[in-house]
Amino acid sequence: MKRTLILSALCLSAGAALAKTYTLTSPDGRLSVDISDSLTYSLSVDDKLLMDSCIMGLAIEGDETLTKVLSAQKGKSADTATGFLYRQKRIEADCNTLDIQLSDSLGIEMRAYNEGFAYRFLSKCEQDYIVEDEIAEFNFTEDFTAYLPYSTNEERPLAMAFQNTYSVSPLSQSKSLPAFLPATIDCGDCKLTLMESDLEAYPGMFVKAEGTSLRGLFAHYPKETDYWQGRKQLYVTDTFDYIAKCKGERTLPWRIIAVSHEDKEMPLNNLVYLLASPNRIGDTSWIEPGKVAWDWWNDWGLQHVSFKAGINTETYKYYIDFASKHGLEYIILDEGWYDPKSGDMLTTVKDINLYQLVDYATQKGVGIVLWTVFNVLDDQLEDACKTYSKMGIKGFKVDFLDRDDQTAVEMAYRIAEKCAQYHLILDYHGIYKPTGINRTFPNIVNFESVFGMEEAKWTERDAQDMPRYDVTFPFIRMQCGFVDFTPGGMRNATKADFQPIYYNPMTMGTRCHQAAMYIVHDSPFTMLADSPSAYEQDEDYTSFIASIPTTADETIIPQAKLGEYIITARRKGDTWYVAGQTNWEERSVSLNLSFIEEGWYEADILTDGANANKVATDYLREKKTVSKGVTLNIKMASGGGFAMTLKKQKK
Repeated sequence: MKRTLILSALCLSAGAALAKTYTLTSPDGRLSVDISDSLTYSLSVDDKLLMDSCIMGLAIEGDETLTKVLSAQKGKSADTATGFLYRQKRIEADCNTLDIQLSDSLGIEMRAYNEGFAYRFLSKCEQDYIVEDEIAEFNFTEDFTAYLPYSTNEERPLAMAFQNTYSVSPLSQSKSLPAFLPATIDCGDCKLTLMESDLEAYPGMFVKAEGTSLRGLFAHYPKETDYWQGRKQLYVTDTFDYIAKCKGERTLPWRIIAVSHEDKEMPLNNLVYLLASPNRIGDTSWIEPGKVAWDWWNDWGLQHVSFKAGINTETYKYYIDFASKHGLEYIILDEGWYDPKSGDMLTTVKDINLYQLVDYATQKGVGIVLWTVFNVLDDQLEDACKTYSKMGIKGFKVDFLDRDDQTAVEMAYRIAEKCAQYHLILDYHGIYKPTGINRTFPNIVNFESVFGMEEAKWTERDAQDMPRYDVTFPFIRMQCGFVDFTPGGMRNATKADFQPIYYNPMTMGTRCHQAAMYIVHDSPFTMLADSPSAYEQDEDYTSFIASIPTTADETIIPQAKLGEYIITARRKGDTWYVAGQTNWEERSVSLNLSFIEEGWYEADILTDGANANKVATDYLREKKTVSKGVTLNIKMASGGGFAMTLKKQKK
């Protein structure tokens, strides 16, 4: 079979050294990309060469070979986006652009921002075509340290839940196993993070280390599928020898190399959101973020009630009462409200009266969200959306996609579009990392793709260092978008005391470490993961976390160091919400309130108690009056944290 190759390094000849070079710099001049006429590129930051002879290429089925640039046009752009349920209300970023034409029907678009470099292929083909492979090689000039989240499925490495901690090692010592994005490379004076945006009708990218390089990998297009019968979950059993089928004129996903000069810049990188396709659903006034009383993590663990707790109407009425009392916007009916083996989400189990629950929740001002499996919803999409929106259900928590081949990505878009038509929100669980689809379909209010709280139910103490991960993923994974981490555990344990318990799960670290998550995380739809019974034993703490909004008008990171600690401050109106987390090391921080406006604020502060290193549930809550420029000295225990609200007082 003949094919079109846009593939630089494999096409270099002796004369290629004389090829023309196009230089693209960021507006501030600190980032520079040199692109050769034969389509390799190098990247420098502050005049230091960090990546060299990197390959960008596309293999398209056909009969012509393209290896040279026909034309190139430089330009400038002032990109803007309105952040919906995002970490800030408005996003602005200037960039310099380079548009390369390879043929009448194929080109490459490149952009250099102060925050990073991005490129994508563009096609104007009149006919459909097959992409046999995409070549994305990231060649680093030194044996830099890599933060890689490896696949957890060695047999089928490109099909798994996209949940793992980060392995940290020099590139040359990385495992011979694909890692999913985002991945960060510590280059000393700056950090580079590999991401993608606007992933649509195309497979997502993995990377695999080869020496001091990372090579892109893509799942092949599915040929045959089968079902895991326990949940009627669809999985791929065989594939074609190509990665994508493309239809006519279109763009391919953006490849992003984000640049962070300081660690505190990392959680605020906006390139994935900025480069995604804009809102396609129009009106968003019906989309409500909020907090959720959740059942699964605490295993329906109610106490001191007159009924047997479980997947039944009485239990969920109790969760609704709890949510209503504390101003929580939602409850979720997680797995079990329909028989997962049946693959039929239109039929509830006998112990659930869904009509009665919706009526009860409506009276209490609480919305209900239903759990389901991706392909189960997809199979019954029109009927499920029509039935449940009419009933008064607010949306779906959709789980177990566990792959990102082209058909999986298309399913995620198809579900988002149909649910938007019926005004249903979506929490995408068991899915690949965010790639900006939440900008395109703002009814997607959260994503998993994070090694979240559920792992505490079965992770051995020495197998994973959760507090360290908690102060690592906000720098890397959160650059891509929301995190459905499901915080709020109340059985908090020190490093010595923690053990995995499925039915009454613990958390690693202090209660304040958990409280901080409601501010540190970008999470518009977030859980109170523990049982109402556990929260009712500490009303003071529960009232505090329940009062924290899930969206913000502005977000800053006053202090942070990857893998060690993070302090996040978010403004909602004229109130600031500030929180910090540390790894297993005790830490004292001096927080200067230079970021708040002039005036007096009432500070409501949760800090680790004097005995939190021994009793992880120990905390103090105090109130004081503060003003701009005041410095607060805060001590965080081992695996600890703090959280505070700063409410501006009226004159």
